[in-house]
Amino acid sequence: MTLVGSPAPEFTLRDLEARRWQRSDLLGRIGVLVFWSCECAHVERFERDLQRLAPMWGAEVGVWRVASAANESVERLREKAEALDVGPVLLDPDQTVAGVLAAEVTPHVVVLDRQGIIRYLGAPDDVTLRQRHPTRSYLGEAVDALLRGALPDPAEVRAFGCVLVRRSPPLG
Repeated sequence: MTLVGSPAPEFTLRDLEARRWQRSDLLGRIGVLVFWSCECAHVERFERDLQRLAPMWGAEVGVWRVASAANESVERLREKAEALDVGPVLLDPDQTVAGVLAAEVTPHVVVLDRQGIIRYLGAPDDVTLRQRHPTRSYLGEAVDALLRGALPDPAEVRAFGCVLVRRSPPLG
């Protein structure tokens, strides 16, 4: 069952400076959630594309990076965010948001329309193991479609990237 077409769940996360962010803060704008890792080369590559796209979208689009990997410290996330000049980076230490939005790799993107409905889910571009350089920006296409008042096509593409390290469940 796909999440596309469903309302995004409400959540509250804190960023690297401990400020609170709620999913509902994006209502009225197109929201882009990027499951992000400070150790993933695919994220670093994708950031260059995202930093080219975001200025074209302006204030109509909010981009939030969500850090859910169990193996990454806040200090390391902060260092990488500063080095790449990105923000905000929201912390999902319990991996609740990653679980609800089916993020399995980084980068994994979720695009919300102005009403908070999930309209695109998955890969930001067409990079795969065999195709090392992007020739298509699914994220760019999805946001551009929503800015025009249309629905993204495709609405879902399996994400490719670094495995999102999960927390081990307690024994017993």
